Amino acid sequence: MISCNDNSNELNKFLPDVPVNETIFLNNPEFINLQIPFSPVATTRGGISGIIIVNTGRDLFVAFERSAPHLTPQPCSIMKINNLVMECDCDDSKFSLLDGAPMTDGIDLPAKQYRVLITGPDTLQIVNF
Repeated sequence: MISCNDNSNELNKFLPDVPVNETIFLNNPEFINLQIPFSPVATTRGGISGIIIVNTGRDLFVAFERSAPHLTPQPCSIMKINNLVMECDCDDSKFSLLDGAPMTDGIDLPAKQYRVLITGPDTLQIVNF
């Protein structure tokens, strides 16, 4: 019941390393859509510019930093959700919401992923340690 990253985020020279430790209650109206598989939610809480979370089915969740991984954080680099794609307004780059993989030619960095721990029947903990 744990989704974690492969530590490739440690090589990112654009995004600062900030502590992340957010508790998400799935019955909170802000996060209620996370009870439905493939219904992502973006929040401004946690991370550098907030976190995007998606239920990938069978009670597995992934979470990504909202700041585009290939740019220094700025207002236009806060990614938005379009179906199962994260999009950056600075350069129209796209990243998969399922695994963070870049979907735009010339971009090699994946979206910065955080660990998601299921800590209760309706509770997630998003961390980067």
